[in-house]
Amino acid sequence: MSNTMLDVILHIDEETTHEEREDLRDVFLGKRGVMTADCRDDRPHLMIVGFDPENITASVLLATAKNRGYHTELISM
Repeated sequence: MSNTMLDVILHIDEETTHEEREDLRDVFLGKRGVMTADCRDDRPHLMIVGFDPENITASVLLATAKNRGYHTELISM
């Protein structure tokens, strides 16, 4: 893993429960190259993901959310 970390914010269109957000966060954290993933109950449509761009891309993060049934948009930081 490199020393580079990028942060992106994912906007989740759907209404989700705390448990659904935690599950999606855990899926991201299980991906090679994802270093951090955070979601907060006071901002239920947003998730911040920190990742190593040498190991995973933002498009893979979006596809991961889509494969879980979510519609997401990428908001760069």
